[in-house]
Amino acid sequence: MTRKEALDSIKANVENGNLIKHMLATEAIMRALAKRLGEDDEEWGLTGLLHDIDMELTEGDMSSHSKLGADLVREMGANEAIVHAVLCHNPAHGVTPETKLDKALFCVDPLTGLIVAAALVRPDKKLASVEAKSVKKRFKEKSFAAGANREQISQCTELGLELDEFLELGLRAMKRVAADLGL
Repeated sequence: MTRKEALDSIKANVENGNLIKHMLATEAIMRALAKRLGEDDEEWGLTGLLHDIDMELTEGDMSSHSKLGADLVREMGANEAIVHAVLCHNPAHGVTPETKLDKALFCVDPLTGLIVAAALVRPDKKLASVEAKSVKKRFKEKSFAAGANREQISQCTELGLELDEFLELGLRAMKRVAADLGL
């Protein structure tokens, strides 16, 4: 599967522009993380890009979200590593993230929301003015971007990354696609 094929499928299945931006942000961080860890950045990028392809189709029903997504990406020709990562990124199913790819998607997914929220409280609402130290400060504020699961984000240590490095890597990756994210 190519990135273009993945994007075409996303455009066919997802209407919400913010959801698409989240998927693009997840892709960017996953690619950067793969490069940092010496993994396949194409595979990891596609995993991030496709992980929420079923969110609108399941109408946000977390009991079915990612099960349908895993089936969809399998039908699209994704390998089983991508399929499993998509399935287990939703903790509602109780499928434990096992591989580096699984664990990466699991902790990257909520990080995008934390970083976007950190940008949106800036006067210019741009990623360019966000610093990693402000993301870390906001990480400690449990009421800030409350939907960004800190416990999941903190599991970056299972990939051999300290939280500070993970936040910095994620912010840098999202800054590289800021124009696509409208930030």
